[in-house]
Amino acid sequence: MNYILIDCIKVQNANAVAGLTWGFPAITHFLGFAHNLARKLSRTELQDISLTGCAVVCHDHKVHTYGAPYDTQFTQSRNPASLKKDVTKLVGEGKTPSVIEEGKMNMTLSLIIGCNGNLGNRNGRLLDWVKKQCMLQRLAGGTVLSIEEIEIFGDDNGSLRQIKFRLLPGFVLMDRSYELRKHFNSLEQQNPAVELLDAWLDFAALKQKARPKSNLISEHLEKLVKAEPENPGHIKLLSTWEEHLQDPYSEGDVPDLLINHFGALEDRKDNKALLEQWQGYQTPTEETAADWEYVRKPAAGYLVPIMTGYKAISKVYANEEVKNTRDNETDVCFVEAVHGVGEWQSVHRLSSAAELRKCLWHIHHEENWYLCKQEESEAAIGNNIESRGDSIEYEEDFS
Repeated sequence: MNYILIDCIKVQNANAVAGLTWGFPAITHFLGFAHNLARKLSRTELQDISLTGCAVVCHDHKVHTYGAPYDTQFTQSRNPASLKKDVTKLVGEGKTPSVIEEGKMNMTLSLIIGCNGNLGNRNGRLLDWVKKQCMLQRLAGGTVLSIEEIEIFGDDNGSLRQIKFRLLPGFVLMDRSYELRKHFNSLEQQNPAVELLDAWLDFAALKQKARPKSNLISEHLEKLVKAEPENPGHIKLLSTWEEHLQDPYSEGDVPDLLINHFGALEDRKDNKALLEQWQGYQTPTEETAADWEYVRKPAAGYLVPIMTGYKAISKVYANEEVKNTRDNETDVCFVEAVHGVGEWQSVHRLSSAAELRKCLWHIHHEENWYLCKQEESEAAIGNNIESRGDSIEYEEDFS
């Protein structure tokens, strides 16, 4: 297999909303872009060459938003999808057409598309054809402004070094839905009533949790070590406390070593404030002062919630049975958006040609599911989609 590298595609006004998520287009957009190229290619003199799979590498992106970090709103323009007669009527009545809210973004990215077939001496013709078609197509609903370069590479470690050189700095999107499954199984052991959405939100949401004030406790333990640096008991106390601080606070989850130490302290004047803080730390009340701490995500890496496909929620209807369809020929099915977890991984971490192959997303069909998956995710999760806990569904009409 060879790879077609479409390097540094500048896209304007691409869709920034995907199901429940926003900030980057759904992976279905990019696989749809590659699939459209493959369909067109099959109708040319290069029809013996097939395109399969697509990897996404992001170099830069800018979502059209404004406002404070935690009160962000999409920048809107008044371009309503209304009929001329409706707009004329509204203007005549002194009213303005409503704004149809949408999220848009500009981005610079590269696509790596798998290519099968004997190219022979047709490399130049294929690359010229691909570039022309890419400029004519839309990508994630946006306009392709420019493409820096299109090249063909082999599937070997020497080609990998060249591809990495072209793509840096860049981040490739990897499927990490198996991390969602692991986290969900862990939560289910603690609480059988937990839902898959709860596990997904642990990856999607920025969470903070209160920890009772503990500055005097930290200072006390640090002073003990400073006063007797060679005392293993004091060193153990401080290291146990620091390890405890690495996890989100949970009442009743304080190590026994610390409980025994502070329980043995004399109740005297110079220890009063320290013991009061320790008491509040063990059994906090509504009046207890607290610090708010960021809750880490369930797994390491630059993990993000992503939309990975669709699930059918209805039968397939004949076109004439459904009103307001996109065309008068294609049959219609209503679906829900399927969500999972992805990771933005720096391109420099790809160490072999095998790892590059794992970056390619492929379309996967099974019963009522239409999913975008990678080889690694399939191997880690298995093929039984209905029984696995690695995706959540969100209702959306799609035809």
